[in-house]
This record gives sequence, structure tokens and C-alpha cells, in this order.
Amino acid sequence: MAGLAESGSNPDVDLLFDINGLAKDAPRWFDRVMEYVGEYGLVLAMVLLVVWCWWSVRRRGDEDAASSVAALVWAPLAAGIAVLVNVPIRGFVERPRPFRDHQGLEVLVTGKTDYSFVSDHATIAMALGVGLFVANRKFGIAGIGLALLEGFCRVYMGVHYPTDVVGGFALGTAVALLLSPLAMALLTPVMSAVERSPRGGLLIKARGRSRAGGQEAVIPGARKESAGAEERDLAA
Repeated sequence: MAGLAESGSNPDVDLLFDINGLAKDAPRWFDRVMEYVGEYGLVLAMVLLVVWCWWSVRRRGDEDAASSVAALVWAPLAAGIAVLVNVPIRGFVERPRPFRDHQGLEVLVTGKTDYSFVSDHATIAMALGVGLFVANRKFGIAGIGLALLEGFCRVYMGVHYPTDVVGGFALGTAVALLLSPLAMALLTPVMSAVERSPRGGLLIKARGRSRAGGQEAVIPGARKESAGAEERDLAA
């Protein structure tokens, strides 16, 4: 992989210069915006999107709220696990940052001394997006869109090759999806126990949002139709 960075005639490097070249032609204020958005803003937006989805699930108070919240808890956990998995990958590949091997890049963030493959930001963003998709497709699609924008920003900023970003997307997706069944099997009973507790239950369902009329479902696990049924979309 490191050898790929040494040639300026491959698609990876060509695309790097094409995207990063936009930063050279853009106004300075726009580059500053992209710097903060790519470094902090989009990851923060992903976290806020997860919180928004949790608030929506809590307010609706569906019968499967515990499993939905479990999926939302899994999203940041998946991002953390994916970053840990990336530690040995980076050490094994040892790919330098693109600005170390290529002159003429517009580098918007200085002080990056670690290895380039794979991108932590792309990994975290996609793991959050896919983890959110496991819980709710509508919010998940928005999250994946933000993750794709994060990957573009990392190349635009001159701190990653496109393949660093693609590798991060693949790693985040793999961790979020492959470990999702195990995570849901462990987290759903925990969230169900929290739901039954007097105070902790408010984290799962808003007060007064339990089953309509306080009636239990006749068939365990059966779902009742509601006005917000189209919003409930647990993919786990």
C-alpha cells in the first residue's frame, strides 16, 4: 500500500490531486469552513443525529423501543471498536500521509504525523451511519450521507488518499454489520431491563408513552400498528 503512494500516475493519486485542487481554487474562508467541518463538524453532526433518533424513538414509545435503543447504543460502540481494529491495521500498512510523498498539495490541517491508511474519521463516520441504519433506515440514510461527505472532506483537506477513505468506509461498515447480531443479542436484554426500571425506563420510553391503554400484547413480540408505523424501521 505504501508503494502505491510513490507513483503520481495512478488513479488514487490523480483523484487526490483533483479533489485537493478544489481547495487551491476556493476562497480562504471556505477552506477554513471545510477544515472545521471535516475535522470536527461532521462527526459531531453524526452524534447529534444518533441523539435525535433516540429522542424520536423515546417519544413514540413503541413496543420495540428497547431493541431500537439497543441498536442506537450499538452505533457509537461500533465506531469505537472499528477505531481499535484500525490501530494494528495502520501499524501493519504504515502508509505515510499523502503530503509527505507528494509536493503541491493544499494541506488544511497541519500536525498530522501518524499513518494514513485507514482514515479514522471515515471509519468512525461510516460505523455511526451504518449503525444508525441498523436502528432506523431514514436516519441511517442521512448518517451514511454525512459519512460520505466526511470522506470527501478528508481528501479535500489533503490529509488522506481516496483509498484511505474507502478503507475506512469498509472497516466501519464491516464492524457495524458483522458484529450487529451479537451486539443486539447482548444489548437488547439490557435495554429491556432498563425499560422496566422506574427511572431508567424514561431513557427508553417517554412517560405515558407505553402500550396504548396499558394493554400487553397478546402474542409476545407482536407489534401494534400506529400512526407512526412508517417511521419505525428497525433493521437489526
